[in-house]
Amino acid sequence: MSELTLSIGAARALHLAAQGMLQPRRARATRDDVLAVIRRMGVLQIDTISVVARSPYLVLWSRLGDYDPAWLETLLAEGRLFEYWAHEACFVPIEDYGLYRHRMLDPHSMGWKSGASWMKGNAGQVDRVLEHIRLNGATRAADFGRTDGKSGGWWEWKPEKRSLEALFTAGKVMVARRQNFHRVYDLAERVLPGWDDSRAPAIEEVRREFVLRAVKALGLARAAWIPDYHRTRTPHLAPQSLADEGLLLRVRVEGWKDPVFVHPDHAALLEEAAAGRLNPTVTTLLSPFDPIVWDRRRALELFGFDYRLECYTPAEKRQYGYFTLPVLRRGQLIGRIDAKAHRTAGVFELKSVALEPGVRPSERLLRDLAAAVVRCARWHACPAVEVGRSDPDAVAARLRALFSMPQAIAA
Repeated sequence: MSELTLSIGAARALHLAAQGMLQPRRARATRDDVLAVIRRMGVLQIDTISVVARSPYLVLWSRLGDYDPAWLETLLAEGRLFEYWAHEACFVPIEDYGLYRHRMLDPHSMGWKSGASWMKGNAGQVDRVLEHIRLNGATRAADFGRTDGKSGGWWEWKPEKRSLEALFTAGKVMVARRQNFHRVYDLAERVLPGWDDSRAPAIEEVRREFVLRAVKALGLARAAWIPDYHRTRTPHLAPQSLADEGLLLRVRVEGWKDPVFVHPDHAALLEEAAAGRLNPTVTTLLSPFDPIVWDRRRALELFGFDYRLECYTPAEKRQYGYFTLPVLRRGQLIGRIDAKAHRTAGVFELKSVALEPGVRPSERLLRDLAAAVVRCARWHACPAVEVGRSDPDAVAARLRALFSMPQAIAA
């Protein structure tokens, strides 16, 4: 195939197609669809903030529509998924376990996540935790009482919790299941019986595979985007070398000096994109940890969307809100919503709605946005939607009117 040149719109469409976000899903989701979506992305990032839905559930909803969130935990408990440090803490298809085994055997490569120094300095305590699991079975951190006199908190884990996390990073224990979203750990040999390290691919093969998988998941990728997807460390394999072997395709994007790379499995999609035949029609809300936006530089370069998560920013310094959800509409990131689901009251609150500079709040756009919000609210069992402030100001008033007339929204 000769080297093609894509418009920026075509590049976005190819990316969204690879992520399963080009056209709205029509069929009702099943549990197997949850696994298929994770396999397509390669990894599903975990985050515990739950002002809307916890991130992994929301990422799946953006692609599947209404589904049962319990299916994710079921797949983990059945051993079809495992948890490990991939992009960050992620759910990963179990067949990819071998690709991450090198990180477990060399925990120093994990940077601040490594528990090697803790295990070395607290060997007796770590051994007691392992023995407890061996004798008593799968264990939560909460099963150990606090004995160090501290009150707890994010950076004051009790010793047993630190030991569990260190053992997890080292691959000696795995997450057997989740209980109320809390990890339940068990010995790796009981969670994944029959594993032998001789089955792990060589590190050179792992490096190649991570490049190929990142490019495939992204649809197209600049070289600088690739390491972030699986958070790989140097030395990085240059995608050009894989293109020289025929394992990747080189493509150009209008206005970009450097090439982008496309996986051969997407050759047909690439031809469609270049011909202008990929038409993004999805409008939905995204998690801040969705693969489409988790790399802030990529979101800026590909979509012109300058996005920062402000939940760790002091309230008085926030520009948009605590936990803003990017809004994807028909191939563009058009704005962000600071939302909160009040499940007990049945209210889905839009604390603020901000459209991107230059986005015109047409009637069609606002109806698309309102429909996406209503779908998300219903999935949260929140029949009522309330709107606070907006930018521009008139958007809030029009959205309130639309939400008061459900028949006017093509949800």
